[in-house]
Amino acid sequence: MPYASISFSEKFAKFSEHWSPKNIAQMNDYHFKLVKIQGDFVWHSHAETDEVFIVVEGEMTIQLRDGEVVLRSGEMFVVPKGVEHRPSARRECKIMLVELAGTINTGQVQSELTAKDGVWV
Repeated sequence: MPYASISFSEKFAKFSEHWSPKNIAQMNDYHFKLVKIQGDFVWHSHAETDEVFIVVEGEMTIQLRDGEVVLRSGEMFVVPKGVEHRPSARRECKIMLVELAGTINTGQVQSELTAKDGVWV
C-alpha cells in the first residue's frame, strides 16, 4: 500500500458547494470530513455522537441554545452528543469535521441542506 499525505488544499479544490461534507480519511469508526460553509445551517443535534469542528480557513460561529462559540483558523470545538447547535459563517469558511461514520450532517432534521453521507473526495 502506498503511503501519502492528504493535502487539505487539494481536497478543498475538488468541490465548491457549501454544507456538503466530503470524507477524506477514516480512523477506526470515525470519518474526517472537509466542508465549505457559508450562511446559516439548520438547528440540529446528533443523539449518538459528539461532533468535532476544526477551522482550517476562515471564521465560523457555532450557536448553542445557551450561548455561542466563535472559531477562527487553527481552532476547534467539540459539540457534545445530544446538544442542539447551528453552525454559521458570514463568509466562506473551510472546516474539518470528525464524526462517527454514518453521521448525517443535519442529525434527525430533514432539510434542503441534508447532504448525502459517504461521499469521498
